[in-house]
Amino acid sequence: MRPYNLGLTLMPRKILSKDELLGERARLREAGQKLVFTNGVFDILHVGHVRYLEQARSLGDALVVAINSDASVRALKGAGRPLINQGERAEILAALRAVNYVSVFDDVSPRSLIADLLPDVLVKGGDYSLAEIHGREEVEVAGGRVVSLPFVKGVSSSVLIDGMKESGH
Repeated sequence: MRPYNLGLTLMPRKILSKDELLGERARLREAGQKLVFTNGVFDILHVGHVRYLEQARSLGDALVVAINSDASVRALKGAGRPLINQGERAEILAALRAVNYVSVFDDVSPRSLIADLLPDVLVKGGDYSLAEIHGREEVEVAGGRVVSLPFVKGVSSSVLIDGMKESGH
């Protein structure tokens, strides 16, 4: 990994293009390390996200978080979203200890990225049933496993946004 400069400290480069991510996947596989993959919008980072990402990371040696591009967020959630642009969302996630890699994808579904990457473990939150998880079939056919982690009730970006609207913020 090439380092990048964030302020005064030099940190490993964690925000990768798809091609760079595929290269890291090959390196991890060659080293016998287990890659965990999750995806989402991650528009307003909250405690539910942090707990979820920590749990996901514990399932393997490295965690990649793929985030929807701004255009795909608008297609999924409407004209008012995202509240935070894709570059800043990627930077925030990359700063988390549990996250090894972040990548931005343009499709509404991450299925094609998952099919190319074929992680050892595909993870989503408990608000998704196994049947609803995009890429499940591809990962299972390749010998990987799919996990639905417990959902932190009452904590979501939508709930936070609605609460801010109601309080006038």
